[in-house]
Amino acid sequence: MIMLYSFTRIDHVQLAAPKASEDEARNFFSSILGMKEIPKPVNLSKRGGVWFQCGTHQLHIGIQEDFIPAKKAHPAFHVENLEALRERLINKGVEVKEGEPLEGAKRFYVNDPFGNRLEFLQWNK
Repeated sequence: MIMLYSFTRIDHVQLAAPKASEDEARNFFSSILGMKEIPKPVNLSKRGGVWFQCGTHQLHIGIQEDFIPAKKAHPAFHVENLEALRERLINKGVEVKEGEPLEGAKRFYVNDPFGNRLEFLQWNK
């Protein structure tokens, strides 16, 4: 079968959060993790939420009325100097959870302030 299109990258990942949690999201994703907040388009701002830049991708935190955290499904963020991030998170009081070993990589998990699972990993060179 001939495809007339191709996938080039993931543009963004969206996580859900409870109503009125934008400041908590800013604190965690910007102040603790160090992601830069980026402006939402004006026409989408009325929905609430907050967006962040993550390398060449974006992380969108969307407000969901009947919010339930994602405990299994999760984004995985590639990090250079994973151990420095681990140390920063621990120093900020964020619980770091070890996962099953992944051949060729170091990784760990945390929950965002809303209970969503996040993975951080660094592939061995």
